[in-house]
Amino acid sequence: MHNLVTDVPGLRVGHAHDAAIKSGVTVLTADTPFICGVHVMGGAPGTRETDLLAPDKLVEQVDALVLSGGSALGLDAASGVANALRAQGRGFAVGDQRVPIVPAAILFDLMNGGAKDWTTNPYAALGAAALASANNAPALGTVGAGYGATTATLKGGLGQASYALPNGVIVGALVAVNALGSATVDGGPHFWAAPFERDGEFGGRGPAVDYPRGRPAMKGDARNTTIGIVATNARLTQAQCTRLATAAHDGLARALVPSHTPFDGDLIFAVSHGSVACDDLAWLGHAAANCMARAIARGIYHATPDDTDLLPTYRQRCG
Repeated sequence: MHNLVTDVPGLRVGHAHDAAIKSGVTVLTADTPFICGVHVMGGAPGTRETDLLAPDKLVEQVDALVLSGGSALGLDAASGVANALRAQGRGFAVGDQRVPIVPAAILFDLMNGGAKDWTTNPYAALGAAALASANNAPALGTVGAGYGATTATLKGGLGQASYALPNGVIVGALVAVNALGSATVDGGPHFWAAPFERDGEFGGRGPAVDYPRGRPAMKGDARNTTIGIVATNARLTQAQCTRLATAAHDGLARALVPSHTPFDGDLIFAVSHGSVACDDLAWLGHAAANCMARAIARGIYHATPDDTDLLPTYRQRCG
């Protein structure tokens, strides 16, 4: 166990970014298609092929998932991934054709200080590059879809966490944190997710002594959305994956205040890639929510600074 979503056997994650535009893409994939569900709770989502993930739809498995910056323009990252997978012979078989199934979600990072005056949409190329770099030891912090992320008070980032249940089930979380709200109590140093921290993974400062009771810190404009993935080696149906994604949203609420606002597109995919029997879906959902909360804090904690940043990193402000 490395406290990464790729602790779920067979999963790989790749990142790509463009420092000039201050944005990037993260791709989760595997050598074979996997069961996937999704749940959206934010009021301003940007998505591709998420309707296909409903339990009553034809296709139950996907070839990759894409998290991208760029707002709606970033949805083009999925095209780059789909084209690359098709060239590999991957995809849903339709006659003699292959159609890769690549659901995607985006966050808004178009006002983070990067140069957005491109003449050709860069996200398809970033998507293909992220897929090509996919491995089982992906980085976290200022990488991939979290490269240009921000929160109300601190620079955002890409976080991961995992947990092994005693019955052999593993659950992991991957998240790009670009929230309207804040991951820390009154700007730091205590994380909202502190009660769920394991082994000092984001500083070990513990919870705040006194929590604020007034209006929480929020961005002054709609530059938001936290998008993530929870994954498990438990053998789940598409309907059960949908329920797992729903439960994982509790982790967003535990780690970001406020969350699920009208100005966030908060979304979580859930992936089943494995054959371990799981007869306690309630516990699995609870573990997924805790992993998501921890991954959010880790994404903020591991963010690294850049001269063009509009906000400080956690370590710049809090040590």
